[in-house]
Amino acid sequence: MAFTGVAEKNIVFTDGDLIKYNLQPSQFLSGFLMELLEREDSARSVVYTFPHLTIQEFVAALAQFLTVDPGNIVKFLSEAHSTTDGRFEVFLRFVAGLSSPRTAWILEEFLGKFPHQTICRVIDWVKEEVKRRAGNTKSEADKRRLLNTLHYLFESQNPALAQQTLGSVETLSFYGLGLTPIDCAVLSHAIRPCDTIKHLDLDSCRIQCEGLQRLGPVLHKCQCLGLGNNDLGDSGVKLVSDALRNPDCKIQALRLDYVGLTDSGAEDLVSALSTNHTVMELHLSGNKLGDSGVKLVSDALRNPDCKIQTLELNKVGLTDSGVEDLASTLSTNPSLTELDLSNNSLTDRCVPALRRLILNHPRLELIGLGRNTFSPTGEKELKSLQEPRPGLRVVV
Repeated sequence: MAFTGVAEKNIVFTDGDLIKYNLQPSQFLSGFLMELLEREDSARSVVYTFPHLTIQEFVAALAQFLTVDPGNIVKFLSEAHSTTDGRFEVFLRFVAGLSSPRTAWILEEFLGKFPHQTICRVIDWVKEEVKRRAGNTKSEADKRRLLNTLHYLFESQNPALAQQTLGSVETLSFYGLGLTPIDCAVLSHAIRPCDTIKHLDLDSCRIQCEGLQRLGPVLHKCQCLGLGNNDLGDSGVKLVSDALRNPDCKIQALRLDYVGLTDSGAEDLVSALSTNHTVMELHLSGNKLGDSGVKLVSDALRNPDCKIQTLELNKVGLTDSGVEDLASTLSTNPSLTELDLSNNSLTDRCVPALRRLILNHPRLELIGLGRNTFSPTGEKELKSLQEPRPGLRVVV
């Protein structure tokens, strides 16, 4: 009855439903069902409901796990998972959770031995489903299905299964899909036992500080970490800074564009970068850094061990006086090859400083200066710096 209710989106049951399933209300009212008085015109009747939808979902999962023929369980799960309206999402998470030895150990005292074949086939189904979904995240629906399968993985509480299913995956992308703190905990659980995931793209996932806290233990494991367009704030960026300080940090490319970072929060990030020797790309566009924040960031590049080659400071509130500091600070950095200063408040006053910056960096290949307020003369002078440097592009 519980499963039929899940399948038909029904949470209210009548005496007729109980008779159909040979149930006596008195047996279940204390723990599983509640009576509700329903008025219809002048008549009054009693209907029944589970105390919470979660209880109905769990009872439905338990019933199918214990009664469906093990030979048909995979077909049954696949059909439920293929529905697009999400009605079976929680139900399937409970089914996956019932395959956990710990869950079986607790429940078998009351329900008897769990069918071993069913346990094995549910585990195999979860394994194949994660493998199948992990390589296909083109559409939002694909990403949602992958996230659901990772929830099944989480409910199974089986680290070895996570390693087997994600052991060959190099990229996980949830770009644009809203992730709750629980989703972030599930993702962290899936990534923790895996060492192959190089690129984790969580740009525009509406992650806030609470969600990032759940992801904290695994952030250092990825070579390319995308967290742009999330409302992290200074406290969230501090969690990223902690990942940069880990001895085992592998982060080479870090995207923190439009995350609400301010000049005060930049101090902790810079402190972490001063001890980190893995980061080669740093994207900080769209944050309210101002001249003081940019100066802090550029100070990190003074370190002779710093390997940052790409620095994006598009739309960060940089002014002419800030460029003076930037040119001076970056003069000792030999690794910089790309610098983006577009969309700031730069005028002809800073052209000499930019000239010094460019001439002091023989390895610089690209400097972005578009959407500032240079005069035609200033633009011409900046572009002329390309002539003696065939490998250099100055985009104004």
